[in-house]
Amino acid sequence: MPKYLLLKRYRGGPEPHHAFPPMDEWATEDVEAHIAFQRHVIELLEENGQYAGAEALTPARTWVRYGGPDAAPVTTDGPHPETSDLIAGWFMIDVESRERALELAAYVSSEPGPRGEPLYEWIDVREVMSEAPSDD
Repeated sequence: MPKYLLLKRYRGGPEPHHAFPPMDEWATEDVEAHIAFQRHVIELLEENGQYAGAEALTPARTWVRYGGPDAAPVTTDGPHPETSDLIAGWFMIDVESRERALELAAYVSSEPGPRGEPLYEWIDVREVMSEAPSDD
């Protein structure tokens, strides 16, 4: 079965459905409901044998690149791309088809935001490469 990565972004996507504030400005009960929904999605995926992993990320990060054969890695904490480019987290799913991956992404998109309103956020659906691309 193919694996898919469902990427969640901080305020990312073609156009926001709702202009919600960043999560650090939400009421505590809204954050708790949002996290409870994420746990619910994991439980559903586990029950259906489709769960391959999930993680949430903090917005803090460090950029790293190779410094050369005689140098330490080069690191920086900025400048950064737009915050909408940051990955907030992901679900890794193992499903029978792309159609099922899209169904699950749509469900994840309905997660609650402030005042319990569905976020309807864009979810970036990416198939995991199972083999190297051919030259054919």
